[in-house]
Amino acid sequence: MTHSQISTTPDSDVETAAPHGTIIPSMFRPHPLMRGPHAQTVFPTLLRPSPKVAFRHERLELPDGDFVDLGWAGPEKSDRIAVLVHGLTGGFQSKYLRGTTRLLTARNWRVVAIQLRGGSDEPNRHPRAYHHGDTGDFRFLLHELQRREPGVRVAAAGWSMGANIVLKALGEEGDAIPLVAAAAGCAPFRLEVCANKLRSGSARLYQKRLMRDLVAMVTRKNAAVPVPDFVDIKRTARSVDFFEFDDAYTAPMNGFKDALDYYARCECAPFLKDIRRPTLIVNAKDDPFMTPAVLPTAEMLAPSVTLEISKRGGHVGFVSAGPRGEPVFWMEHRFADYLEQCVPA
Repeated sequence: MTHSQISTTPDSDVETAAPHGTIIPSMFRPHPLMRGPHAQTVFPTLLRPSPKVAFRHERLELPDGDFVDLGWAGPEKSDRIAVLVHGLTGGFQSKYLRGTTRLLTARNWRVVAIQLRGGSDEPNRHPRAYHHGDTGDFRFLLHELQRREPGVRVAAAGWSMGANIVLKALGEEGDAIPLVAAAAGCAPFRLEVCANKLRSGSARLYQKRLMRDLVAMVTRKNAAVPVPDFVDIKRTARSVDFFEFDDAYTAPMNGFKDALDYYARCECAPFLKDIRRPTLIVNAKDDPFMTPAVLPTAEMLAPSVTLEISKRGGHVGFVSAGPRGEPVFWMEHRFADYLEQCVPA
């Protein structure tokens, strides 16, 4: 099933803008039993069966002596590769990533999912791990694929933090990036705004779950590869929100002055105007991880960028209904259709 088969009339209150980037209304319509943002956000994570994917694993050695793990799926040979980038605390197990992998491999794409630095079961070798602005390993992978197979056509897709990484990398490299197209879902365009949103109201429940996983990851990592003395690991372990965690751990570990400096320098919004490849961004106005104020204007987008805005969809949700009322994970179909359109077989 393609996204066009599960689409209806576009939202009418979103304006199309030119001549810079383009903003279009989404044709996504939520499942009638999951119209609210929390149902849209929670159902895919907690209640969706995990799509079956048999990844072939590769360890990619990095120039600084560290490593990231890759998961390959699909045919052994194809001149099209899709690089998939997970969200915060995600990875090969992420259901949105596995669902998209199944759709793309069914269309004869090779898929490679990157488990970002520090996210593997085995601790990485250096003290630092991935963060929202850490595009270096993703960009190294893209250039490594180009080095291995000069004629291959590479596209990328990312969700949430992965969307931020993909979009920031596209803007950083401009015409030099070895990608032909990209898709990004639920991008946190303004990190400080998102951090504030997640410490208020019902959004705190999402923050609590993510903080639990982040603190556990850092604690395990510190036992294997201790952090430098200038990182307060005790304060990190006591963190209850992203501001505290990023101020205590992410910022000093990665050379930022503090959490606010990290947010300002790592959010993708300032890089959108420099993107030079066809890029689709899909975000929902009711995303509980952010506010509509984070959404960029058309003037902030490069001409190659299309921002598709939906009234509903939650955070990495976008659950619609199939012909028999079965849940359909619309964004995954949208991304597969878009990449297929940009990179035809």
